[in-house]
Amino acid sequence: MTTPYQQYPQGVSDKSKVVAGVLQILLGGLGAGRFYMGDTKTAVIQLVVSFVTCGLGSIWGLVDGILILVNGGVDGQGRPLRD
Repeated sequence: MTTPYQQYPQGVSDKSKVVAGVLQILLGGLGAGRFYMGDTKTAVIQLVVSFVTCGLGSIWGLVDGILILVNGGVDGQGRPLRD
């Protein structure tokens, strides 16, 4: 019997870089990509910045999503996102 963790190589996240990047581009003002990755602290900060700036802070989410797609990133446990 296999566990879900045996599907991926050791040290690689089960979260997808593409899903995280697209979520961050589309819903970055809400921190959706960061919540998906398990980076709750940054996600809450993005949410607060977008709320305080009446939505202008969502540009941060757009740029962050593009950087996740280009450079990858790490999940909440510090493991690199899978492709």
